Amino acid sequence: MEFFSACVIAAGIGMGLGAVGTGIGQGFAVKGAVEGIARNPSASGKILTSMMIGLAMIESLAIYALVVALIILFANPFKVEVLKALEHVVK
Repeated sequence: MEFFSACVIAAGIGMGLGAVGTGIGQGFAVKGAVEGIARNPSASGKILTSMMIGLAMIESLAIYALVVALIILFANPFKVEVLKALEHVVK
C-alpha cells in the first residue's frame, strides 16, 4: 500500500506545482500585456492576440500536468510489478 499512497501524493504534488507554475506564468503574461497596452493603446489588438496565444500555451502546461497526474493514478506502468511483489510478500 505504500507504493499506491506514494502515487497519490506524487500526483497531488505534481498537479499542485503545475497549477502554481502556470498561475505565475499567466500572471506575468497579463501584467506584461496590460503594461504594453498602457504604453501604446493603439497596439492593443496585436498585444491582446499575442497574449491570448501565450496564455493558451501556458495553460497547456497545466493540462500536461493533469494528464501526467492521471497516468500516475490510473494507468501506472509499474502497477503490475508492484502487485506481484506484494503477493510474494503477503504469502
